[in-house]
Amino acid sequence: MSDAISTLLDQLETELKQQQLWSDLPPDALAMASTLPFCCDTLRLEQWLQFVFLPRVRLLLKTSRPMPAKVSVLPYAQEAFKAQYPGLCPLLNLIARIDSALTDAP
Repeated sequence: MSDAISTLLDQLETELKQQQLWSDLPPDALAMASTLPFCCDTLRLEQWLQFVFLPRVRLLLKTSRPMPAKVSVLPYAQEAFKAQYPGLCPLLNLIARIDSALTDAP
């Protein structure tokens, strides 16, 4: 299961880059210190995916730690990216697959 999740995370990174939503510069420390879900007050969703979500889930995989019991990024992604939909349909489909894989992970 971890190989499948790792592959999905790599696909998410690739899709963010293809959609030109990947940043070369990380957000500042204050923006990263947000305590709100998805750092919604300080980061755009694509920043959160790149600088928070991907590194944290990859760390959980690398250290064989348990995955979160419930993952639900898709509803927020649909709202955050609604102005860019349908161009981001592949990205949203990928996020849905990641939600499902992480929620079903042992």
